[in-house]
Amino acid sequence: MSGRFTPRPTRTTVRGGHVAVPSPAAAPGAPGASGGASRPAAVPGQVRTWTPEERLDLGLVLGPLRRGASDPTFRAMPDGSVWRTSRTPLGPGTLRVSTRGGRVRGEAWGPGAEWLLEQLPELLGAADDPSEFAPRHRLLALTRHRRPGLRLTRTGLVLESLIPSILEQKVTTAEAYEGWRLLVRRFGEPAPGPAPARMHVMPAPRAWALIPSWEWHRANVDNKRASTILRAVRVAARLEEAVRMPPAAAQRRLELVPGIGPWTSAETVQRSHGAPDAVTVGDLHLPGIVGWALAGDRDADDAAMLALLEPYAGQRHRAARLILLSGRVPPRRAPRMPKGDIRGL
Repeated sequence: MSGRFTPRPTRTTVRGGHVAVPSPAAAPGAPGASGGASRPAAVPGQVRTWTPEERLDLGLVLGPLRRGASDPTFRAMPDGSVWRTSRTPLGPGTLRVSTRGGRVRGEAWGPGAEWLLEQLPELLGAADDPSEFAPRHRLLALTRHRRPGLRLTRTGLVLESLIPSILEQKVTTAEAYEGWRLLVRRFGEPAPGPAPARMHVMPAPRAWALIPSWEWHRANVDNKRASTILRAVRVAARLEEAVRMPPAAAQRRLELVPGIGPWTSAETVQRSHGAPDAVTVGDLHLPGIVGWALAGDRDADDAAMLALLEPYAGQRHRAARLILLSGRVPPRRAPRMPKGDIRGL
């Protein structure tokens, strides 16, 4: 009976940042744990333990950082751990995060290991304050009750969220995830330490800038998105400075780059800053989902969505995430948008 009302993953809840992470009961050393999921003891990394003040759900907190099931920078393992790679200010690094008995254990490898462990609490939502959110709708109150471990992550890194967000502009998620996977695996570098197979660190700014035009084409990335990424990596240092700005100011700086608009900047600061009010506007589906969930209006536009979210000013991104995590979406009226492919051109 305990699992009878457990929220089930759907396409909408996955978009809301839900990644299925197995119970830590199967952690390394526990009965029934998968031997292939644990790290080799011969390659120890730097370790940090941290005890969060409240319950933590790794799948909800870190879920927004995964770009598809085959993301080479993110892996949820059968032992209940989550692995991530990042290109930190100190260099590439691999981080393994696991929870057990209310404590978090982070282990990191590579030049960026120390930086990743220093940022671990903020990555897991320590800078987030869910108590500031006051639900005004029964649906949101119920969803928050069913998702008590939700915290907004803050990576402290801009480019690692900006580039995949640019790849997601005006295309299906399947196209964007495929392009991210192909480019990172081809032009990134293998993850430091005993990371799971085929994990990579995203390319450095200069490596992005040197990708030939035909390789973007092979990754099914059109010239408009590729050009936006190239413009962004040329000013990578200035964009990374935005992590020390308030989210609204950071968005304004990002939007100075041609090709980066409010949709992309919001998707970025939601992850880099843990911005609770950075609601995504210009999205194809989100206004209709919010309109349907809060007012039964499946044809809501951005203006109607913002009006419905006005009672949550300061927490509008959290409200939108809870709506997505509720799984309440309008019935489909048309076939799914077909995946585009420019590689045959």
